[in-house]
Order: sequence, then C-alpha cells, then structure tokens
Amino acid sequence: MQTPIIESSVLTIAGSDSCGGAGIQADLNTFAAFGVYGASVVTAVTARNTLGVQALEPVSDALIVAQMESVLEDLPIRAIKTGVLPSVAAIAILGEMLEQYEPLVPMVVDPVVIEPDERKLSGEAALEAIQNHLFPLATVITPNLEEARVLTGMAIRDMDEMTAAAHELLDRGPYAVFLKGGRFGGLDITDILLTRDGMYRYTHQAFDGRFHGTGCALSSAVAAGLAMEKTLPEAVQDAVEYVQACLENSLSPIKGRLGLLGHKPRF
Repeated sequence: MQTPIIESSVLTIAGSDSCGGAGIQADLNTFAAFGVYGASVVTAVTARNTLGVQALEPVSDALIVAQMESVLEDLPIRAIKTGVLPSVAAIAILGEMLEQYEPLVPMVVDPVVIEPDERKLSGEAALEAIQNHLFPLATVITPNLEEARVLTGMAIRDMDEMTAAAHELLDRGPYAVFLKGGRFGGLDITDILLTRDGMYRYTHQAFDGRFHGTGCALSSAVAAGLAMEKTLPEAVQDAVEYVQACLENSLSPIKGRLGLLGHKPRF
C-alpha cells in the first residue's frame, strides 16, 4: 500500500464515531484510500453504531482551539473538511481562525444536521452559526436532501425543487453546493453540483438498504481530491465513484446491522 504523502495533508474537523463508520474515523480511512495524509480536530465524542447515535459529548471549545493551533502551526494543510460542530462558540472561533489561515486552502463544509431517524446532531443555533461563519469560507458545502430540507425549509419533492434548493443554499455564501440524494422514486440517484460558474449532474446506481458513513466518506473524498489540486467537478466525480465502489464492497459481507462502508484504496 502506498504511504500517504504528508505534503498533501487534509484536516478533518469533526466528531469521533465509536463504531468507526462515520466522523473522524471515516474521514481518515478515506484520506488514506486517496493517498493523502489525514490530520484531525475532534469536536465531539459519540457513542454510536450503525443504528444511530446513543450519546454525544462535545469537546470543550478551548481544546478544539488548541487542536487547531497545534495542527495548523506544524502541518502543510492543503484542504479542510468539517463535520459535526455542536458548539456555537467553537464554530465562531473556527471561522475566525480559518479566515486568517494562510495560505487560503479549499474547504468542504458538511452541514451535519440530522441522522436518518431525525436525531439532531447540531441544534438550530449551531446550524445558524455554521451558515454565518463557515458557509462564506466554503469551497463547497455537501448537504444531503434531509439536511437541505432543514436548511432551506423546502419540501424538495422532485429535481426542480432540488435545483431550487441548491440555488437557495448557494445564495448563503459558499462557492458551490453539492446536493446529494436525488432519487424521487427512480432507479438511479442524481446528485447536483451547483457552482457560481455552472451546474453539473452526477447520476449513479442506488443501492438498497441503509449504509452508515456515506456522507462523511463523500465529503472527505472531495476534500482529498481538492488537496491533490483537482478541479471541483473532478474531485466530486472521483468522490462519487469512490463511494459507489465502497458501497459495492460493503454488500458482502454486511458489516454492522445496517452496513458499514468497505473503504477501498484508490491508488
């Protein structure tokens, strides 16, 4: 296996997942699969498995800041990805730190709002803080349909409404919106990448069942691609293909009661 290249370092700022399928653990697995070096700032510790989140304990704001300072003063970070950010104060501080960080690097913001069972990981105040402090800094935000519904208040029942939601989110400050999960009763899924320069669609196979960690793997794969100096559409295409391969690898054997992604090297 190829050794991750530290010059292509990616920082994930997210929560820890005790079953290893999502959060920091999924991000680091994905970075390794793309051959880039992964660093981490842990924002919360969770007790969770493929069935859901049983408990969540936020990391103190001071420790989040200390982790950030420790990483940024030492490692050559080439891209940043954010996940669960439960503290409003920490979000504001992170936004200020990232805005001042030089050189300016691509940032993928995954606005983790809800789980499939609608258990909220980020409250309304934290969600508003993410929009105010991180969306304007984001190269791309990566909500799924349920998160987009919470963010916009829109029903999103078809591709036209999905496109309208992407435009609504783009108006909130990011350079681009990667809105995932457009199925609407069809056999395939269509994701939308809307940038300030145009729109791209990515249609791919839908897998039956529920899988744990797909959103984390997808957003961290985009961040890995951006760290490797791919264009955003190229990074998204590679990320979609990567997650599709992970889903295929997860089918046999099934891992966990709802299935864990089978991460596969991309090199």
